[in-house]
Amino acid sequence: MPLELVTLPALSDNYTYLLHDSASGATACIDVPEAEPILDELAKRGWTLTEIWLTHHHHDHIGGVEDLLKTCDAKVTGAKSDRHRLPTLNREVADGDSFEFGGEVVDVLDVSGHTIGHIAFVVPNSGYAFTADSLMALGCGRLFEGTAGQMWDSLQKLAALDPETIICSGHEYTQANARFAITVDPDNDALKARIDRINALRSGNQPTVPSKLSEEVATNPFLRAADPAIQAHLDMIGAAPAEVFAEIRARKDRF
Repeated sequence: MPLELVTLPALSDNYTYLLHDSASGATACIDVPEAEPILDELAKRGWTLTEIWLTHHHHDHIGGVEDLLKTCDAKVTGAKSDRHRLPTLNREVADGDSFEFGGEVVDVLDVSGHTIGHIAFVVPNSGYAFTADSLMALGCGRLFEGTAGQMWDSLQKLAALDPETIICSGHEYTQANARFAITVDPDNDALKARIDRINALRSGNQPTVPSKLSEEVATNPFLRAADPAIQAHLDMIGAAPAEVFAEIRARKDRF
């Protein structure tokens, strides 16, 4: 059985995640925008928080750590290269590292681009990838610190995961991302169908994340820079995918 996953909204448009192993009682929280919804959910389920995994240093992903640790004695994991901008870490990790949680292996990927030192946590046996602001539902994070080439390389790492992987990203941006995506991939029937599903979910105030990697590969323009239809629409037939990605990202920034 896969580890139990709980998706929690936080702040205005963030998501945080709880990952629970019923056999050991171990519970991890991935990113901490604020403490209150996490504490409420832990209390409701009778779980004890044992670990906190941080993807990157932005305040809307770490701002609640101090308050959470006032109540929970949890081990904090984050990128060694980013430790100067993160809360105090009990475990420092880097690209290619792995650690154990709930009897499963957790792999660490450097997915720099949105920030330098941004990491993703991949739990392959249960089929989860916690990507925060790297790969997002129908999008990717804005390039605040890294380059388009870095982000493209990071997205290729994530795209190479099992297509059934559940992508646990950090924000409810999907509807806005969809409005942009159709402008660069207007003939994609899978994208059109996804947009209809997204609009239906949001009209009922329902979350659009997590999402499945196979759906992102089929509809997310930031993963599809090598697609001939997108290249033709952008008048970039035959261009290197990294260059096409840079153009898509630039258009999104102006959208």
